Amino acid sequence: MTTNPANVLASVDLGSNSFRLQICENNNGQLKVIDSFKQMVRFAAGLDEQKNLSASSQEQALDCLAKFGERLRGFRPEQVRAVATNTFRVAKNIADFLPKAEAALGFPIEIIAGREEARLIYTGVIHTLPPGGGKMLVIDIGGGSTEFVIGSTLNPDITESLPLGCVTYSLRFFQNKITAKDFQAAISAARNEIQRISKNMRREGWDFSVGTSGSAKSIRDVIAAEMPQEADITYKGMRALAERIIEAGSVKKAKFENLKPERIEVFAGGLSVMMAAFEEMKLDRMTVTEAALCDGVFYDLIGRGLNEDMRGQTVAEFQHRYHVSLNQAKRTAETAQTFMDSLCHAKNVTVQELALWQQYLGRAAALHEIGLDIAHTGYHKHSAYILENADMPGFSRKEQTILAQLVIGHRGDMKKMGGIIGTNEMLWYAVLSLRLAALFCRSRQDLSFPKNMQLRTDTESCGFILRIGREWLERHPLIADALEYESVQWQKINMPFKVEAV
Repeated sequence: MTTNPANVLASVDLGSNSFRLQICENNNGQLKVIDSFKQMVRFAAGLDEQKNLSASSQEQALDCLAKFGERLRGFRPEQVRAVATNTFRVAKNIADFLPKAEAALGFPIEIIAGREEARLIYTGVIHTLPPGGGKMLVIDIGGGSTEFVIGSTLNPDITESLPLGCVTYSLRFFQNKITAKDFQAAISAARNEIQRISKNMRREGWDFSVGTSGSAKSIRDVIAAEMPQEADITYKGMRALAERIIEAGSVKKAKFENLKPERIEVFAGGLSVMMAAFEEMKLDRMTVTEAALCDGVFYDLIGRGLNEDMRGQTVAEFQHRYHVSLNQAKRTAETAQTFMDSLCHAKNVTVQELALWQQYLGRAAALHEIGLDIAHTGYHKHSAYILENADMPGFSRKEQTILAQLVIGHRGDMKKMGGIIGTNEMLWYAVLSLRLAALFCRSRQDLSFPKNMQLRTDTESCGFILRIGREWLERHPLIADALEYESVQWQKINMPFKVEAV
């Protein structure tokens, strides 16, 4: 199989209304689109009252992902980033669907939090607008959520995500003949949601507003066709469109020029949300940009390749916020990574997989003590809770879960870990590596470890063996006692941990 040049990148956006694949050439930070695919899947419409995805919606999604996967053959993992948004976030049975989706696509799929989605949207917009325009408000109405962002530099000042979208609102309010009462109900419901953030955002202020993605583009296009003098979205223009829909009884019967057939079913929902946003944010006019989530994913992917990874900035910000000892974090990370290297040395682990888990270990070690800012007792539980639930720009939900699993497992009783980790072999290796690192670094001083110390797996017992100098252990009785405790803990989950003193 031929591989693509390293400067060719692919971005996959799995939204609640449409799935999109975009392929670009990266020429020193300048992106040139060379291919793109988009398919309306109405994924949010496949959710039942219990928030479970229907079999038919899953089948349609998998068919689309298989097509994307065919186009992505020959791409290496570092050239592709796939992100999934609101419907993936809220679906109760997503854990069953996700492995099938990743198999169809051929690449991992990151379920991103709402504020991370907002950040990526903003990243795409800020890179495509001319500099020096002042502070902007960006609004992106998706199929199941709407993102609001304020900023003027590469890093936004405020990011918000609310559970209202063109698919969900069309299904909720515009299923039958559309009336003025329907529109008013939809706008009022949307305003009630937006009120949660509008006061704070208006206090922050902005110089101009920008709309992005399908709903904003379709509203702009229809207004432009109906009112040729208008190039932007205006409240007056939207009110005229709503009145025409009400008069006709449906979007289809309104027969708007410039409205693509695939957007007819979701147009009223998107229009009502945008009208609510204009009312609540007190907007008169909004320009529309072609940039969207896919573009933000590209620029984020480029940043990762240039060691400008947003995740590194987030880790540093969390360390500062929670007053982490940087020296302790560094020595714990280095020790954990040394143990992980030793464990994987004789195993059939690829360089890429080891590098990924070393990255997880480094970040978990960097943040494993953030809970100390809350309380010393059970601090690992506080740390894990923060990592699982906080907004962490740059991180996917899966990445946050893995960090939380590593941190909750780095100390304490091991009984709890069996149900948390399951059969993920590399995660078990990482937990052991971090536990031993925390144990050896407990004195919070730099130690000289014995040169012949080695950690390896034991195929006979399906456990682990730590080979370490006897004399060194005798000089460090606290560590020796802690290793005995560790042996007891791993025995509880039938994964023996033995210490061989030589």
